[in-house]
Amino acid sequence: MKLQIRIGTLTRQVEIQRTDQNQFTIGGEEENAQIEATEVAPNTYSILINGHAFEAIVVPAPEGVRVHCGGHEFHATVSDPRAWQRERSARFETEGQQRITAPMPGKVIRILVSAGQTVGANQGLVVVEAMKMQNEIRAPRAGTVDRVFIRDGQAVAAGEALVTLK
Repeated sequence: MKLQIRIGTLTRQVEIQRTDQNQFTIGGEEENAQIEATEVAPNTYSILINGHAFEAIVVPAPEGVRVHCGGHEFHATVSDPRAWQRERSARFETEGQQRITAPMPGKVIRILVSAGQTVGANQGLVVVEAMKMQNEIRAPRAGTVDRVFIRDGQAVAAGEALVTLK
Protein backbone atom coordinates (compact mmCIF):
# COMPACT_ATOMS: atom_id res chain seq x y z
CA MET A 1 0.00 0.00 0.00
CA LYS A 2 1.42 3.40 -0.99
CA LEU A 3 1.03 6.24 1.53
CA GLN A 4 2.16 9.79 2.04
CA ILE A 5 3.44 10.37 5.59
CA ARG A 6 4.09 13.80 7.07
CA ILE A 7 5.96 14.14 10.37
CA GLY A 8 6.39 17.79 11.34
CA THR A 9 7.50 19.50 8.13
CA LEU A 10 9.02 16.35 6.56
CA THR A 11 6.86 14.57 3.95
CA ARG A 12 7.72 11.17 2.48
CA GLN A 13 6.10 8.78 0.01
CA VAL A 14 6.35 5.20 1.31
CA GLU A 15 5.12 1.75 0.37
CA ILE A 16 4.19 -0.58 3.22
CA GLN A 17 3.95 -4.36 2.87
CA ARG A 18 2.87 -6.63 5.72
CA THR A 19 5.27 -9.60 5.95
CA ASP A 20 3.77 -11.20 9.08
CA GLN A 21 1.18 -10.37 11.75
CA ASN A 22 3.17 -7.53 13.38
CA GLN A 23 5.96 -7.22 10.80
CA PHE A 24 6.25 -4.85 7.87
CA THR A 25 8.67 -3.79 5.16
CA ILE A 26 8.58 -0.09 4.43
CA GLY A 27 10.18 1.20 1.25
CA GLY A 28 10.70 4.90 0.78
CA GLU A 29 12.51 7.42 -1.31
CA GLU A 30 15.88 6.53 0.21
CA GLU A 31 15.90 2.98 1.63
CA ASN A 32 13.87 0.08 2.98
CA ALA A 33 13.26 -0.70 6.65
CA GLN A 34 12.17 -3.87 8.42
CA ILE A 35 9.71 -3.00 11.19
CA GLU A 36 8.05 -5.01 13.93
CA ALA A 37 5.36 -3.16 15.90
CA THR A 38 3.41 -4.53 18.85
CA GLU A 39 0.82 -2.68 20.94
CA VAL A 40 1.94 -3.26 24.55
CA ALA A 41 -0.69 -1.03 26.19
CA PRO A 42 -3.49 1.19 24.87
CA ASN A 43 -1.87 3.72 22.46
CA THR A 44 1.63 2.45 23.41
CA TYR A 45 3.74 0.51 20.91
CA SER A 46 7.02 -1.36 21.12
CA ILE A 47 8.70 -0.83 17.76
CA LEU A 48 11.79 -2.55 16.34
CA ILE A 49 13.21 -0.79 13.25
CA ASN A 50 16.15 -2.56 11.58
CA GLY A 51 17.16 -3.97 14.98
CA HIS A 52 16.79 -0.69 16.95
CA ALA A 53 14.11 -0.67 19.67
CA PHE A 54 11.76 2.25 20.41
CA GLU A 55 8.67 2.83 22.51
CA ALA A 56 6.09 5.17 21.01
CA ILE A 57 2.93 6.59 22.52
CA VAL A 58 0.45 7.53 19.81
CA VAL A 59 -2.34 9.95 20.76
CA PRO A 60 -5.13 10.99 18.35
CA ALA A 61 -4.98 14.68 17.43
CA PRO A 62 -7.44 16.91 15.51
CA GLU A 63 -5.54 16.29 12.27
CA GLY A 64 -3.51 13.09 12.49
CA VAL A 65 -1.72 11.88 15.62
CA ARG A 66 0.83 13.06 18.17
CA VAL A 67 3.68 10.61 18.65
CA HIS A 68 5.79 10.68 21.83
CA CYS A 69 9.08 8.83 21.31
CA GLY A 70 12.52 9.17 22.88
CA GLY A 71 11.60 12.29 24.85
CA HIS A 72 10.36 14.07 21.72
CA GLU A 73 6.86 14.79 20.44
CA PHE A 74 5.99 14.68 16.74
CA HIS A 75 2.78 15.51 14.87
CA ALA A 76 2.13 13.01 12.09
CA THR A 77 -0.47 12.52 9.37
CA VAL A 78 -0.85 9.60 6.98
CA SER A 79 -2.64 10.06 3.66
CA ASP A 80 -3.91 7.23 1.48
CA PRO A 81 -4.12 8.20 -2.23
CA ARG A 82 -7.21 5.95 -2.56
CA ALA A 83 -8.95 8.13 0.04
CA TRP A 84 -8.12 11.25 -1.99
CA GLN A 85 -9.91 9.70 -4.98
CA ARG A 86 -12.93 8.73 -2.86
CA GLU A 87 -13.15 12.26 -1.37
CA ARG A 88 -12.95 13.89 -4.79
CA SER A 89 -15.60 11.61 -6.31
CA ALA A 90 -17.85 11.94 -3.22
CA ARG A 91 -18.16 15.68 -3.82
CA PHE A 92 -19.86 14.94 -7.15
CA GLU A 93 -22.02 12.06 -5.91
CA THR A 94 -23.84 13.57 -2.96
CA GLU A 95 -27.40 13.00 -4.13
CA GLY A 96 -29.35 10.02 -5.43
CA GLN A 97 -28.28 6.41 -5.38
CA GLN A 98 -24.55 5.76 -5.10
CA ARG A 99 -22.74 2.51 -5.74
CA ILE A 100 -19.79 1.75 -3.46
CA THR A 101 -17.20 -0.43 -5.22
CA ALA A 102 -14.13 -2.41 -4.18
CA PRO A 103 -11.03 -0.22 -4.64
CA MET A 104 -8.83 -3.31 -5.07
CA PRO A 105 -9.23 -7.06 -5.59
CA GLY A 106 -9.53 -9.03 -2.36
CA LYS A 107 -11.72 -11.10 -0.08
CA VAL A 108 -14.71 -9.82 1.91
CA ILE A 109 -13.83 -10.41 5.57
CA ARG A 110 -16.78 -8.70 7.24
CA ILE A 111 -19.97 -6.92 6.19
CA LEU A 112 -20.70 -4.14 8.69
CA VAL A 113 -24.14 -3.03 7.42
CA SER A 114 -27.39 -4.48 6.12
CA ALA A 115 -30.04 -3.32 3.65
CA GLY A 116 -32.29 -0.62 5.12
CA GLN A 117 -29.71 0.51 7.68
CA THR A 118 -29.00 4.24 8.03
CA VAL A 119 -25.28 5.10 7.92
CA GLY A 120 -23.28 8.25 8.57
CA ALA A 121 -20.61 9.77 6.37
CA ASN A 122 -17.30 7.90 6.76
CA GLN A 123 -18.98 4.97 8.58
CA GLY A 124 -17.50 1.53 7.84
CA LEU A 125 -19.53 -0.59 5.39
CA VAL A 126 -17.36 -3.59 4.47
CA VAL A 127 -13.90 -4.94 5.38
CA VAL A 128 -11.93 -6.31 2.40
CA GLU A 129 -8.64 -8.15 2.85
CA ALA A 130 -6.04 -7.51 0.15
CA MET A 131 -2.35 -8.49 0.33
CA LYS A 132 -2.80 -9.60 3.98
CA MET A 133 -4.06 -6.12 4.94
CA GLN A 134 -7.62 -5.46 6.08
CA ASN A 135 -9.14 -2.39 4.43
CA GLU A 136 -12.35 -0.86 5.76
CA ILE A 137 -14.49 0.53 2.95
CA ARG A 138 -16.37 3.57 4.29
CA ALA A 139 -19.49 5.44 3.26
CA PRO A 140 -18.58 8.60 1.31
CA ARG A 141 -21.74 10.30 2.63
CA ALA A 142 -24.65 9.74 4.97
CA GLY A 143 -27.56 7.72 3.62
CA THR A 144 -29.49 4.47 3.77
CA VAL A 145 -28.07 1.16 2.59
CA ASP A 146 -30.25 0.18 -0.37
CA ARG A 147 -28.60 -3.12 -1.28
CA VAL A 148 -25.66 -5.30 -0.24
CA PHE A 149 -24.21 -7.17 -3.23
CA ILE A 150 -21.63 -9.34 -1.48
CA ARG A 151 -21.39 -11.97 1.27
CA ASP A 152 -18.73 -12.84 3.87
CA GLY A 153 -15.83 -14.78 2.38
CA GLN A 154 -16.57 -13.73 -1.21
CA ALA A 155 -13.70 -12.80 -3.52
CA VAL A 156 -14.19 -9.40 -5.19
CA ALA A 157 -12.50 -7.72 -8.13
CA ALA A 158 -11.44 -4.08 -8.26
CA GLY A 159 -14.47 -1.99 -9.20
CA GLU A 160 -16.99 -4.68 -8.22
CA ALA A 161 -20.14 -3.33 -6.52
CA LEU A 162 -20.26 -3.91 -2.76
CA VAL A 163 -23.15 -1.75 -1.51
CA THR A 164 -25.51 0.93 -2.83
CA LEU A 165 -26.57 3.95 -0.78
CA LYS A 166 -29.66 6.07 -1.34
